[in-house]
Amino acid sequence: MALLRRQEQVVARGSGARWSAGTQGRRRRGVARAVGLGVAAVGTLMALSGCSVGRTFGGFGWPEGVTPQARQMYGLWVGSVVAALIVGVLVWGLIFWCVVRYRKTSDELPPQTRYNMPMEILYTVAPFLVIAILFYYTAVTQNYVDYLSPKPDTTIEVVGFQWNWKFNYLDEDAKGPDGQPISTVGASDYIPVLVVPTNEKILFIETSNDVIHSFWVPDLLFKRDVMPGLPDNQKNRFEVTIEKEGPYVGRCAELCGIYHSAMNFEVRAVSPEKYKQFIQARKAGMSTPEALGAIGFDEQHRFATTTHPFNTDPASRSAS
Repeated sequence: MALLRRQEQVVARGSGARWSAGTQGRRRRGVARAVGLGVAAVGTLMALSGCSVGRTFGGFGWPEGVTPQARQMYGLWVGSVVAALIVGVLVWGLIFWCVVRYRKTSDELPPQTRYNMPMEILYTVAPFLVIAILFYYTAVTQNYVDYLSPKPDTTIEVVGFQWNWKFNYLDEDAKGPDGQPISTVGASDYIPVLVVPTNEKILFIETSNDVIHSFWVPDLLFKRDVMPGLPDNQKNRFEVTIEKEGPYVGRCAELCGIYHSAMNFEVRAVSPEKYKQFIQARKAGMSTPEALGAIGFDEQHRFATTTHPFNTDPASRSAS
């Protein structure tokens, strides 16, 4: 008898709870408005939430960097996290609302619905729209980061080898007394210091003498593999504009052998005026530490300050 009464309740509710055409239309328009507002909110947040929200919450774990390219990536990261949090809060809110609103209060069987077309459209269309917005801003950021100027202000060749770096200054006005490009080479007891100007476009061209390495400066929020055996027109290259003076540690981010962890370098960003003085000092035959001293650095800061040479003695029992 109890089962028969429940079946009667289902039939009664099913026959008496049919929506009118006007009610269904209003529901569909409401869902469409909700989708439109949600997509607009995600797009607006992706575009505008980078700086203020990021600084308030510490960038959600992402540093700001010292280049326009880094700031662009920072904004993409913060906007993506904010959008994900909004979607998460919405989903969690709906889940908990359903748990509270539709909790069991009696033995009466609730209405049984085979489908809800507006909700199914919402659940299908909204994720694709969110993905499309994220894809758009990702593509815009990637194109900005990968952009190469027709005429960069400074061109530097990065040469990786086991287990150190060589930096060649390729500009026409950066040739040494022997007519060859000025270069800085690292050694087991010397961290190579790459001096670059601030607020100028710097093009890096990468090549390797042996295995794959990876040129990584954490403060630039960027790294790119250094590949061996590629012709000049296929070598990896990228461009940055460093806006803040200072020393920035650089590392190899590709496992390249036993002393991979010792393959460090330092980028020293100076003003354009001091950079020109540095190049002139190198052209006169000075070494990199001597040229850094000539532009005002004291004895300690003529060498790398963000890292130090590793102890390459395999029998050593102390940390480097």
